[in-house]
Amino acid sequence: MSDRRVVVTGASRGLGAAIAEELLKDGFQVIGMSRSMSAEVERLADRFPSQFVWNPFDLSDTAGIGEWCRETVARHGRVWGLVNNAALGIDGLLATLPDNAMRSLIEVNLTAPILLCKYLSRGMILQRSGRIVNISSVAAGAGYTGLSAYGATKAGIIGLTKGLSRELGKSGVCVNAVCPGFLETEMTSGLEQTTTDAIRRRSPLGRLARVEDVAQVVRMLFGPAGESITGAVFTVDAGGTV
Repeated sequence: MSDRRVVVTGASRGLGAAIAEELLKDGFQVIGMSRSMSAEVERLADRFPSQFVWNPFDLSDTAGIGEWCRETVARHGRVWGLVNNAALGIDGLLATLPDNAMRSLIEVNLTAPILLCKYLSRGMILQRSGRIVNISSVAAGAGYTGLSAYGATKAGIIGLTKGLSRELGKSGVCVNAVCPGFLETEMTSGLEQTTTDAIRRRSPLGRLARVEDVAQVVRMLFGPAGESITGAVFTVDAGGTV
């Protein structure tokens, strides 16, 4: 896997850092993207000095994504894989959600992944091989109060995945989506205790899903077991939406 480079967005913490670590353990070269440095980024760089690089970027700057992709490929070589993980988790009732918050959700959660797929898939088409995993959410298919705009962007990610799997399949590129439920991360740490308790009660396993659970599914999709899987959507939520 040493010649296979994978871009992981939102790699500075939480799920993105866990995904990056799993791919690094499998021998991939990982280019981590995030807005700022973090202790997790430093830890990955120290542990995998010959495999991991951090290339900062703020995905709200959608106009600069094409240039970031071109510079990254020029510096490190063609990218074999992409994990679109970075996202904003702004919540609020749609009737009172500020317009700029809605625009930010759409730009970071949907426009940015589309553009990254556009530019980075070109190298995959040329080498006739590659993997793309888009991180969606259970909010794409289940209604949650305060997450209508967020859920709309994540539903768009599934539409992107389905269509792109058709477009890239003839080039040997597999495109899939993973829908995490509520995870034990910073994004859910702001939820009220009553909300998280209700989610746990809903789960047949009596708990929230873990970032490691989702990272393992991504790892599978990037390995030999993922060679014949494309256009699929995997839910990892400890059974919370059963």
